[in-house]
Amino acid sequence: MPNIENNQNSFSEVLILIQKSKQLVYQKANTILMELYWEVGHYVSDKTQKEHWGESTVEGLAKYIKKQDPNISGFSSRNIWRMKQFYEIYKENKKLSPVVRELPQDTQGVFKDTYVLELLEVPHHYKEKDLQSSIVASLKEFILEIGIGFAFIGQEYRVSVGDEDFYIDLLFSHRHLQCLVAFELKIDKFKPSHLGQLEFYLEALDRDVKAPHENPSIGVLLCREKNDEVVEYALSRSQSPTVIADYETELIPKEILKRKVEELYRLYESGNDI
Repeated sequence: MPNIENNQNSFSEVLILIQKSKQLVYQKANTILMELYWEVGHYVSDKTQKEHWGESTVEGLAKYIKKQDPNISGFSSRNIWRMKQFYEIYKENKKLSPVVRELPQDTQGVFKDTYVLELLEVPHHYKEKDLQSSIVASLKEFILEIGIGFAFIGQEYRVSVGDEDFYIDLLFSHRHLQCLVAFELKIDKFKPSHLGQLEFYLEALDRDVKAPHENPSIGVLLCREKNDEVVEYALSRSQSPTVIADYETELIPKEILKRKVEELYRLYESGNDI
């Protein structure tokens, strides 16, 4: 009977060969997958620019992929948006090729339904932008579910002032108040300048978007830093205190909005979908 102990050195050499080859296979597959993410991100980015693809279209794409091939994983609507973001971050970067190929040692994780931003170690500020976008999208659904009289107009709604474009996180119309309602989410601590920015947006809405029969627009500012949530209303300075009080009774109470913002942050930070 062969003496296994005497041959351990030889056996270990064969094992090393297998492990090295396996690692090369993983690295090659991972590189190909990164290139796929890049191509998908490029495609979706072009479609959003040229054909105005939005959340519903990308969600339809994700469902189509899943229906046509249930064995494909990692292409949820959320991940497809992140592929788009990956492309948009690095498309002007001349060193893109080495960035894509500098893969982590533990490449096995690529075969799981991972989040592309974490895999590629996208810069922190862009992760924060993605965090904000995810929470804003969930807030939209919450407002439509719990708010009375709200009708959704747009997410990242563009308003132009002079030669510059600005984007409002969420814009609704309110049937009872007969006005536009803008929601802005800030992931940092409350600053008076946040309210100033929101008031600036309201002026642009009143000038260019508000219908003649509608009342002045309302703004809702939501800020959060760690466990401290702040909700503030921004209304036209020309409104009387009585009118402002009437407005606030029709809007979603501040405490409910604060609790929802905290809930969404906790869900996101725990790694659950929101």
